[in-house]
Amino acid sequence: TFKITQRPKGDNKIQYLLTCIGFAVGLGNVWRFPYLCQTYGGGAFLIPYVIALVFEGLPLLHMELAIGQRLRMGSVGVWSSISPYQGGVGVASMLVSFLVGLFYNMILAWILWYFFHSFQSPLPWRDCPINISVNYFWYRETLNITPNTETSGSLQWWLVLCLASAWCIVYICFIRGIETVGKAIYATATFPYLVLTIFLITALTLPGASDGLIYLFTPNVKTLKNPKVWLDAATQIFFSLSLAFGGLIAFSSYNPQKNNCERDALIVGCVNSFTSIYASIPIFAILGFKANENNNNCQNWNILTLTNAFNIGVGNITLENYGEWLNYLNKTDPSEVESLNLKACNLQTFLEESASGTGLAFILFTEAVIEMPASQVWAVLFFVTLFCLGLSSMFGNLEGVLTPLLDLHIVPPWIPKEAFTGLICLISFAVALIFTLGSGNYWLEIFNSYVGSVPLLIIAFFEIIAVAYVYGINRFNDDIEWMTGRRPNIYWQATWRFISPFMLLVVFVAYVVIEAEKQPTYNAWNPDYVSSLPLADVLHYPEWVFAICVLLSILPVVAIPLVAFYKFMYFFNLNASFVPETEMQPDQINA
Repeated sequence: TFKITQRPKGDNKIQYLLTCIGFAVGLGNVWRFPYLCQTYGGGAFLIPYVIALVFEGLPLLHMELAIGQRLRMGSVGVWSSISPYQGGVGVASMLVSFLVGLFYNMILAWILWYFFHSFQSPLPWRDCPINISVNYFWYRETLNITPNTETSGSLQWWLVLCLASAWCIVYICFIRGIETVGKAIYATATFPYLVLTIFLITALTLPGASDGLIYLFTPNVKTLKNPKVWLDAATQIFFSLSLAFGGLIAFSSYNPQKNNCERDALIVGCVNSFTSIYASIPIFAILGFKANENNNNCQNWNILTLTNAFNIGVGNITLENYGEWLNYLNKTDPSEVESLNLKACNLQTFLEESASGTGLAFILFTEAVIEMPASQVWAVLFFVTLFCLGLSSMFGNLEGVLTPLLDLHIVPPWIPKEAFTGLICLISFAVALIFTLGSGNYWLEIFNSYVGSVPLLIIAFFEIIAVAYVYGINRFNDDIEWMTGRRPNIYWQATWRFISPFMLLVVFVAYVVIEAEKQPTYNAWNPDYVSSLPLADVLHYPEWVFAICVLLSILPVVAIPLVAFYKFMYFFNLNASFVPETEMQPDQINA
């Protein structure tokens, strides 16, 4: 049976749901999901995405919420209670939460930097020394990035201050644990939806917005033949729901035990996926707007070139009749047209030129904002939204670290919880200073790629195996029936027993195979950039950096076999030291 412990509770059910939604819905919903949709043919990506949600995401989400609610412990306590040999699963989750929190809060620091600059008029990234101003402001003014990972550079004082501010805000919101998180979550979990709605209405009125939406929702079914589509869909739903971090287990442990955790899982999972699609609509509308802007600028440059070369009257060639004039001139004097080296202007090509990760927020969107009326207002709203999304996810990351440590009674009772929380934040800030170096962006990409991938897959696989085959699926079903009033149906039974473990195993093997076939590379800022040269160089990681990448993938999950081996040796020595009374010598019995 599960061990029950007394824990503080959230104020109400709405607060709990908002906390779980805020943890699950994060920055990845705003930039990674739209990027994957764009990469894999718009609506076609939704097919594997929904399959992964139904057969992998929701079952694991329900399991974590149920197990945390029943045991009322953090991740380490939960898995140790199921089996002493499974305690390493909780330790691994705690380490992943700590490592992810390091670079996640650095993204909040970048957001603060842009937020502070959003009050300037004009916006500082509108006019820079080179043609692509938003890129220059991001790479040079914000990051002051070095040309490669080997060149560390110095600490950037403005980023250090922003990082310190981000950790101070997290600490203030978290100072009293679940009690203060519950209050802050009302704002951090709801405000982004208000702003997204405002952006949605505004973005749909932009010229060219329909082109972006058509691109988003027009499926390219041929892309489904690519196995990487299914792999990315599975990992996206997995990481988007924040599974295997331990934060959801910690949050649900504050619930009353008589609570319908099945309904909670369905609400959180569906709201998370709805948010991804809802956020994609204004983003693709803005991308359509920018693609039209770039396409028109391209054609205007060609129009000016043709007008001067063929002595055509100004205003005769327009955007509306550009195609007709180009066809006519190609027929009458093709050699002259070819000698002009006209730019290739194709709307579809501009639509395909989107950025992923940090680029979508700090490059593409800032470029779109400067074209909007009252651009300062839109910039402030956008970065406040990003900060709220990131902050609510940080609550879960920090909870996934603090709750297991407190449950293990590692912290002496004379140390106040507020002081211990502050100590964790201070240590995290000190370690995260690596991301404020000139090479910090490279290291953040490394942490993001290697900490938030393989370790989570392995942790989730051991979680579901522990529940279904160690603790026993029938005992787990009895607990859920006691908490919710009904036994899990055949859908939950099939996914927990067979489908979800199989999918996790397939995704893990596919990920390892795909990664093994390619040598890791990264995009490095080109310090000699001019308008005629590429903005970034594609470089291979040096061997020592690649060794750190492998270490980051292995370090968290090493705790799983180490703890199991430690427990095995502990029980082995305990049994070896136990001498039955019938085998004791007379002097031992008298003693």
